[in-house]
Amino acid sequence: MNTSANPKYIDIQGVEQTFKTRKGPFCALQNVNLKVAKGEFVALIGHSGCGKSTLLNLIAGLTMPSQGVLLCANREIAGPGPERAVVFQNHSLLPWLTCFENVYLAVERVFSATESKAQLKSRTDAVLAMVGLTAASQKRPGEISGGMKQRVGIARALSMEPKVLLLDEPFGALDALTRAKLQDELLQIVANTQSTVVMVTHDVDEAVLLSDKIVMMTNGPSATIGEVLSVDLPRPRNRVELAESTQYQHYRKAVIDFLYTRQAHVEKITA
Repeated sequence: MNTSANPKYIDIQGVEQTFKTRKGPFCALQNVNLKVAKGEFVALIGHSGCGKSTLLNLIAGLTMPSQGVLLCANREIAGPGPERAVVFQNHSLLPWLTCFENVYLAVERVFSATESKAQLKSRTDAVLAMVGLTAASQKRPGEISGGMKQRVGIARALSMEPKVLLLDEPFGALDALTRAKLQDELLQIVANTQSTVVMVTHDVDEAVLLSDKIVMMTNGPSATIGEVLSVDLPRPRNRVELAESTQYQHYRKAVIDFLYTRQAHVEKITA
């Protein structure tokens, strides 16, 4: 990964997010400052309620900050844009459309003004092949597994050729083996596309395996960035080899120490 060209491709400056509630203002995020280099893979990790998804939505332009500014490629993020694609835990596929048609909708939206229908179809076929779904392209979401649905969601995001890929726990609802397979595939896809990635996760091993940088959030409300850990592990990464790596274990321990020692989370028990 070469980050020297733009060390702050995504630049988050003094961001605060406060929501209006029936009980009054609720401060979800406070004084968040973060720089993400072009081509960098960043994981956001923290306990439930620490504002990880809120921060991702701000980068996506789905919500606007109460204070502060977010920049992407030196331009203020003022709303959603095709240069920033989002993959949610819930794949959000249209159930009456085939896998091909779900992806084609995104391709058509971004490229129809400049490309022919044949080119749009070719682009859709290519991205489905990238995620291993050529054989399932004419199946509908109800006819495929959860892992395959997430592949369609990733394909749809990649089809727009985004500069930034935003992932909100995309593998959180999958079984362990499917999750591991898609993690490995994501590593390969990102290596090929050189996308800048920001990913929300609860999984320590996922964060260390995938990331160049792990952003650890303090507990909410008024959550902020507690610590940023640089993960200096060579790429391509092999999960079997890393399992025996002392360096991998060092990073893993650092994240666990932050989450479960310095940010020990006490769940509220309600009657």
